[in-house]
Amino acid sequence: MLIAALPILIELFTSEGCSSCPPADAALARLHEKQPVPGVELLVLSEHVDYWDRLGWRDPFSDVLFTDRQEHYGPRLYTPQAVIDGRIDVLGSDEAGIVRAAGAAAHDPHGAIALKRSTRGVRLEVRGLPAHAAAQVFLAVVEDGLVSRVVRGENEGRTLQHTAVVRALDAAGNVAAGAAQWSGEAELRTRPEWKKVRVVAFVQERQSRRILAAGGLSL
Repeated sequence: MLIAALPILIELFTSEGCSSCPPADAALARLHEKQPVPGVELLVLSEHVDYWDRLGWRDPFSDVLFTDRQEHYGPRLYTPQAVIDGRIDVLGSDEAGIVRAAGAAAHDPHGAIALKRSTRGVRLEVRGLPAHAAAQVFLAVVEDGLVSRVVRGENEGRTLQHTAVVRALDAAGNVAAGAAQWSGEAELRTRPEWKKVRVVAFVQERQSRRILAAGGLSL
């Protein structure tokens, strides 16, 4: 019997205004393409923070939402920062470190999320959650294959490529403490100019921030 790979969430907090970030962006793209952890599906998110925007270049993908999200992981706040499974902090350009952290996270219990298109947007079915406190279900719309020509700031003159840029991130529902399952529908926010789009869903414990389950859907 074929055993499905366990999805592990990788969040990269990055910025086009940060000269240390392009190697991390490239590492994230390789992790997404090569999937180097046996038995694990790396679900990657590129979340562009906005605190670099005032230093010469406004990142077109930045949003205060991602800065706020990074701050909730605290207390360390830097770019490029990778957060694995909502709880393991690794330098975003440390590809080997991210692989090790994802492999370690996969030993902990996780639930599963099944996603399918619906009339409202996406139908989510969450099953087999481990013991947990109150949690939230999130739905991220991500876009691949993005390219920017940076004309100011630390990356002036560089052409930057991005994978899994989060275009929309919304809370899709709440999971009561101890509940092993949850189901619901969520509206899918998209725009015509977003071309190579996918969806990533995850369940996150409110207080600890650990990821209880994750899953993806190609559109």
